[in-house]
Amino acid sequence: MSELVYYDLKGSATMSPSLPVQVARELGRRIVAGNFEPGSLIDDENALAERYQVSRVVVRDAVKILVGKGLLDVRRGIGTRVKPRHQWIMLDDDVLAWHLTAPPSIDFLKQLMDIRLAFEPKASRWAAERATDENIAEIDAAIKAMEAEKGSIENFIVADAKFHRAVLKAAHNEFLSAMEGVIYSAILVSVRLTNQDPRSNAKSVPYHREVFEAIASKNGDKAEKLTVKLLGDACRKLEAEFEEFKTR
Repeated sequence: MSELVYYDLKGSATMSPSLPVQVARELGRRIVAGNFEPGSLIDDENALAERYQVSRVVVRDAVKILVGKGLLDVRRGIGTRVKPRHQWIMLDDDVLAWHLTAPPSIDFLKQLMDIRLAFEPKASRWAAERATDENIAEIDAAIKAMEAEKGSIENFIVADAKFHRAVLKAAHNEFLSAMEGVIYSAILVSVRLTNQDPRSNAKSVPYHREVFEAIASKNGDKAEKLTVKLLGDACRKLEAEFEEFKTR
C-alpha cells in the first residue's frame, strides 16, 4: 500500500514537494526501514549531495526537517547521527507514512493497535452520545462505500479508514481527531498481511455496520463493546497473519 494513500486520507497538499522535502523523505524512509542503525552516522553533506544530485544547502535543509521529526541529531565535529526510535516523533504524519514502505514489524503494529484499543472504543461511545445527524450520515456513507468496494483491496481500505475517521469526528473531541493518523497507519500497514484476498472484505462489513447501528441508536455502551470486539479480532488476525508471513 503506497504512502500516497496515507497522505490522501490526511488531505495533504498534492503539489510537488520541494527538493529538501524530497531528500528528507528518501532519507526518512531509509531510517524508518532500519537501513541505518540507531546511533550510527549517516553520510556527510558532500556525499549526500552527490548521491541525490542536489546542493549542500538542500541536504542541510533536508537534515533539519528530519531533526525536527526526532530522527536525526547533528553534532558539530561529530556528524549527523540517527536517534533511537523512542526519541522519534511517532505521531508525525511523515514518520507514520514512511512505515508503509518499511518491512512489516509486528512490534510496531502491536503498538499501533494498543493505541487504537485505548482510544477508539471510547470514541464510539462518545459518538453514540454526541453525534449529529450529519455525523451519522457520514458514518453511514462510509459503511456503504465499504460494501460497494468490497471487491477491491485499496478502495475498500480507504473506505474502512474513512469509517473510523467519521467515528472519531462524531465523538466531537479535538484530541481524538488528532489521532486519526495512527488509525490510517495501522490500517494501511496491516494491508500487506491481512487483506491480500479481497473476498475477506465482505466478512468485515457486518461488524462495522453493527458499530454504526449502535452509534445511530445512541447506545454508547453497546458501541464501545462492539468496537473492542472489532479491534480485538483485528489484533488476533494480525498476529496469525504475521506468523504466516514470516514463513513465506
